[in-house]
Amino acid sequence: MKRLYPYLTGGITEDWTDYLLAYQEAGADAIEIGLPFSDPMLDGVTIQQASDRALRRGATVDTILGDLAAVRDRINIPLFAMTYANLVFRDGPAVFCRRLADAGVTGLIVPDVPIDEAGALSATAATAGVDLVLLAAPVTPPERLAEIGARSRGFVYAVSLLGTTGERDELAATAAPLAARIKEVTSLPVLIGFGVSTPGQAAAAARAGDGVVVASALMRRVLDGAAPGDLFDDVAALRAAVDQADQEVPADRAYAEVSGDRG
Repeated sequence: MKRLYPYLTGGITEDWTDYLLAYQEAGADAIEIGLPFSDPMLDGVTIQQASDRALRRGATVDTILGDLAAVRDRINIPLFAMTYANLVFRDGPAVFCRRLADAGVTGLIVPDVPIDEAGALSATAATAGVDLVLLAAPVTPPERLAEIGARSRGFVYAVSLLGTTGERDELAATAAPLAARIKEVTSLPVLIGFGVSTPGQAAAAARAGDGVVVASALMRRVLDGAAPGDLFDDVAALRAAVDQADQEVPADRAYAEVSGDRG
């Protein structure tokens, strides 16, 4: 089954965990939770705005993990934390990963920790029961890609384009070839993210890989005032598109197909 991992910025609203529960109810297979940071180098305007809003509300790693712990008994899908190295290493990876695990988080994505420096963090995360997910980009050379495929845990995050996160009019032409390259070097699921904005684009990404991460398009809706029920509808539409794609195109032919929103 193709996977759908929607994103949510932790602490973006007072009732932010209601969005989390709406995502789950709408059919998300896992949820990526952004731990806001003041200098998010990989994030575009929308996620930066979402992080700024959360930080202005007083959101911290402590408050976000506390909120997650409060709803832990109601969450039955994996949670992946996405953040930056500054937050991970401030108190040390062992403390940070243990706190994630205590709050029910089972995966960690740290895009500014390169694979050359990820060994100790990966081992520490594994000790805490947290999977360290590695990222690959269109320009990642073959040798490095093979290492990423071998050392990532949970899934491999295929960064579909060279650039920051953000809504796009169409899925990047580099997404499908990248997914195909990654699938040659790992048996882990390959999820395509960055710029996936519509159900049609999510379907195209799902055909190319094993699933899709959708972030900025959903956060734009929250920033514009959409309620948890509205986001339930958005995620349900993405779920339907991904499921339809799963029935349409065999995965071994998907790399040849890449398109924008045709739905």
